[in-house]
Amino acid sequence: MSLLEILEYPDPRLRTLAKPVEKITPKITKLIEDMFETMYDAPGIGLAATQIDKHIQLIVMDLSEDKNEPRVFINPEVTVLEGEAEKMQEGCLSVPGFYEDVSRIEHVLIKALDKSGEPFELEAEGLLAVCIQHEMDHLDGKLFVDYLSTLKRNRIKTKLEKLHRSQKR
Repeated sequence: MSLLEILEYPDPRLRTLAKPVEKITPKITKLIEDMFETMYDAPGIGLAATQIDKHIQLIVMDLSEDKNEPRVFINPEVTVLEGEAEKMQEGCLSVPGFYEDVSRIEHVLIKALDKSGEPFELEAEGLLAVCIQHEMDHLDGKLFVDYLSTLKRNRIKTKLEKLHRSQKR
C-alpha cells in the first residue's frame, strides 16, 4: 500500500466531475487500499477519489474510533428520506485546518456498489448521512466551502494559497 497526495483547495482538479466505475479491477482494489491508508494517515473519516486526482465515483469512509469499520461506496446515489436540513460542523482533508457549519439532510438512503462490485443499500442518519453527502459532493466537483458565504470562502482560499506558497519555498 502507499500514501497518496491529497489535493488541497483551491486546486482546480477538485472541481472535476467523477465518472462511474465501469468494472472492479485489481487496479481499483489497490486504489481502495491506498485510499484507506491515506485517509487513516491524514487522519480523516472519509475520502473521495477526486481528492487524490482520480476522477471516478469511489468513496472510502470509516467513522469508527478504532478504524475498524471501513466502508466503500462505488457509484453512490443518495435519496433524501425525510427531515429538515441540520447544521453540522464539517472539515475536509482538502481544506485542512478549517471547520465550518454546513446544512445537510440527516436521513438518507444510499445505493452503491461495495468493494467487490456487489450492490447494496444503506439507510443513513446523522454523521454517516452528512459524511456521505460531503464525499459525494467531491464526486460532483463541489467542496464544503461552496456552502459558505463568499467572504468566508475567500478568506479560507487566501489563507490556504498563502500556506501553499510558503511551503514551496
